[in-house]
Amino acid sequence: MWEKLGEKFEKYPARMKVAKKMIELGLSLNEDGKIYCGNLKINDKSLAAAADVDRRAIKSTIEVIQNDSELFNIFNNIIPAGTLLKNIAKSLNLGVIEIEVTSENENILSAVTKIISEKKVNIRQAYAEDIEMEEYPLLTIITNDIVPADTINEFLKIKGVNKVSIY
Repeated sequence: MWEKLGEKFEKYPARMKVAKKMIELGLSLNEDGKIYCGNLKINDKSLAAAADVDRRAIKSTIEVIQNDSELFNIFNNIIPAGTLLKNIAKSLNLGVIEIEVTSENENILSAVTKIISEKKVNIRQAYAEDIEMEEYPLLTIITNDIVPADTINEFLKIKGVNKVSIY
């Protein structure tokens, strides 16, 4: 997907910003040429403000996507992922583990969940940022209980883990 976006938008940074923002927010492009978050229609002005581009960049990005069947198939089928519990975890008495990963992050999720399960802590939610969109992507795990602080050392032993925060 990122290669295809690069081909289409490398000479148009504003369009690339729009496409990335749509992916980041789970926004889809419908057959009617309108942008949606689920069934909620998003107006061009709001998306332009969020992507920090001129409104004309929204229209031109839509046109490019609509005229490319592969891109349209991707953007037409994007589904928003739902609520990330990270910012409200404390209010819900949930634990949060944030793990900053490097580009060598193969099997990190598997290794992390194994350590958590050995602590007899249930995982409520897992969210991994895209390594193509973030310089320092985070793996965020929401747990039913806060994992013991000494677990940080175990996470840091995993290849590709750069930094760990538990709260």
